[in-house]
Order: sequence, then C-alpha cells, then structure tokens
Amino acid sequence: MVYTVNFKNVETVGLEESPVADALAGLRANEARYFWNKYKLDYQVYTPEEKLEVLPFIEKVLAEREMVFPYKALNVAQFEVDGVLWSYVYYENGLSVNVLYTLEEGGKRAVGFKLSNGIDIPKEFEGRFKFARQRSKLAGEIRGTFFVVKGTYL
Repeated sequence: MVYTVNFKNVETVGLEESPVADALAGLRANEARYFWNKYKLDYQVYTPEEKLEVLPFIEKVLAEREMVFPYKALNVAQFEVDGVLWSYVYYENGLSVNVLYTLEEGGKRAVGFKLSNGIDIPKEFEGRFKFARQRSKLAGEIRGTFFVVKGTYL
C-alpha cells in the first residue's frame, strides 16, 4: 500500500499500530514537507513487505555501530534525488531512522535518528549519542542525532 504523505493535514495512515501514531505521523509529515519544499518530490512510504530491499540496507549500515533495533518497522521509504539515495524506516515505538548515502564516492554519507514528540530515548542510544532539539509545526518537538557512515554499502 503506497501512501503519499500529506504534510498539510497530518494523517496516521500506516502508523495506526504505534502507541504514538499521531506524533510519528507528524514526524513523517515533517520529512515530507522538507522533500516537497527542497525538491518538489512527493514523499511516498510503503510497508516493509512492499519494499523488501529498504530495511536490510538500513540494518546493514546500522551494523557499522553495532545497532540493532527490536522494534517493529511500520513504514519504509527510499528514493534517489540529485545523486543521493535516501532511505527511511519508521518504527512502531516512535523512532525514525534515515540513511543519506551519496552514490558518488567521497560524498556525504550519514545515518540520522529522530524521536517522535513525547517518547523516551531508547536504551540503544543511552550513553552513546546526544540529541539536539528542534521545533516543528507538524511534529512538535523533534529530538535528533546522527553518525557519519564510514563503510561502503552499495
């Protein structure tokens, strides 16, 4: 079920299983607004079963920092724009993970983490990352952090 994320009216389509569905939908809508404003790109998400290659790719990159998440993946997204492969996963607990992977050798490559408004910092991050705060009309307060990818995964 492909869903084009609505960033004007936040909808929980595909995220209903999450106990923080409204906050996670706001986080997802915030990403959709960014890609529309910057690239005029419709932000489309899928179930992990519809795009089988996305979650294993993200998990392979996360393994660089020995990070494994036991949470259920509800939505994934992946697209290429301006030579950059963007991959996203939205987990049931309110965590969003994105991989920015420049396809040209030597380009930017990083993993970003965002926490939905109101969720606690997952135990996998304790003592390992510091989170910055940002305000969003769509998502409320977003806490985020990242790491630079050192390996080659494509």
